[in-house]
Amino acid sequence: MMKNTFIKSTIILSIAALISKVLGSLFRIPLQNIAGDEVLGIFTLVYPVYMVALTLSVAGIPIAISKLIAEARAKNDAEKVREIFLTSSVLASLFGLLSFILIYSFSGYIAEVLGGPSTRLALIVVTGTLLIAPYMAVYRGFFQGHGNMTPTALSQVLEQFIRVGFILAAAYLMVNRLYASEDIAGGIMIGSIIGAAASLIYLRISFVKSQYRVQKSGKAFSWPVFKKLSKTILKISIPICIGAITMALLNLADSISVPTGLKAYGNTEADINSLYGIYGRGLALVQIVTVFATSIVLPLIPAISAKITKKDSLGTKRIMEDTFFLTHLISWPAAIGLFVLTLPINLALFGDFQGSNILAVISLSSVFTSLTVLSTGILQGIGKEKMAAWIIMGGVLVKLGLNFFLVNSIGLIGAAISTLVVYLLIFFTNLYFIGKYESFYFVSRKIVVVIVSSIIMGAIIGIPMLFLEFGDWSRLAAFGYLAISAVIGAIIYFGLLIAGKAADSSLLAKVPVVGRFFN
Repeated sequence: MMKNTFIKSTIILSIAALISKVLGSLFRIPLQNIAGDEVLGIFTLVYPVYMVALTLSVAGIPIAISKLIAEARAKNDAEKVREIFLTSSVLASLFGLLSFILIYSFSGYIAEVLGGPSTRLALIVVTGTLLIAPYMAVYRGFFQGHGNMTPTALSQVLEQFIRVGFILAAAYLMVNRLYASEDIAGGIMIGSIIGAAASLIYLRISFVKSQYRVQKSGKAFSWPVFKKLSKTILKISIPICIGAITMALLNLADSISVPTGLKAYGNTEADINSLYGIYGRGLALVQIVTVFATSIVLPLIPAISAKITKKDSLGTKRIMEDTFFLTHLISWPAAIGLFVLTLPINLALFGDFQGSNILAVISLSSVFTSLTVLSTGILQGIGKEKMAAWIIMGGVLVKLGLNFFLVNSIGLIGAAISTLVVYLLIFFTNLYFIGKYESFYFVSRKIVVVIVSSIIMGAIIGIPMLFLEFGDWSRLAAFGYLAISAVIGAIIYFGLLIAGKAADSSLLAKVPVVGRFFN
């Protein structure tokens, strides 16, 4: 019964996370269509700063709280639950307030690093979310500690829906009223505050109406209690925070270094924002590929920890090989397809062909982005969290160096090349250390078949591109071409997988959502 509840809870959170991530990736396309590349550029520059601050303020707290509350409930210690709830509320609020004050105080300097004063308003506005989000995380942890994942899942989806809806509506209204790009970027960032506030209100209402209670006590909440529990919460949450922040730092590395390189290359502030918006087009596409790939395979990662705990080396090896195969299965055809169809994709989604070479390189990097996320997760699963963090930090330093050199030398395409190179380096470094601690085959005949099938599929659907002139095409025609190419590509790809005996129905049955079709 407990196992079924755990599985159900994991599925609920996984689906909610998938919906939230898809929304968070897809909305950038209509945002660019409505407000243009300059607004998308400011948004893409500023958001990693906020995400790093948010991760530092929130990441790990819900899991730490849920673990401690679950332990206290198991001992029927209602007073302990109350102390954990109060301590975490104060702690999270202090983190959020401190992060907001620091970013607000240094917003002028940070804006200059991000390309210029035009990013400052958006930075200040979105940072306001830090006054709400940490406290919201406390409620999520409280419900999870009681084994109820539904409020957390629904609040995530609600937050993202309201955030995205406000961003697009505000962008449309402000563009029609001819606001400047920096004002539009600042205005749409209010959506993050409203989304977090709506999520907090929902969680608070659910808390009041729920059967769970924080028992009132005549015992005063004291400084020694706060100090002791704070240390316990931080001890649990900091390793989780380190694991969560590492990937966000790679995006921050771009926000810091690319504008500097573009400025040295001779671009004005407005040019930098617009160019970064074009770069953001590629990042949006990569995120979509990565979201689907990681959402399917990462739920399998906790199983690795369980197998290691049981000293089941054969089971660990099998899960690792399966997760790598599934990631290759999804990521390679998506990356190759995006690469060869860059021109119609750029026209269909963004309305022109600007930066198509940049989109092509970034699209190709998506396969290594997905594999990096997976291999980092596996390192964390086998208990090498610190090593995974150090590898990512090394990648951040390499990315900073490559961006400064390449963007200064060859322009924005240099940032795309550095993205491809860095994710490739991180992935192979991760593989080396995974292989050092756990024996598994990271290259198999099936993976080779997947890669070769993807390349053949890409070549076939890409050949017509050599003879077609897209300059006079409409966006609708480009969409139609993409739809036909996607269907033909899928038929070719899966046909080749079947011919190469790489389509194992027993393995495909493990894939969430679509797996039931292979049972």
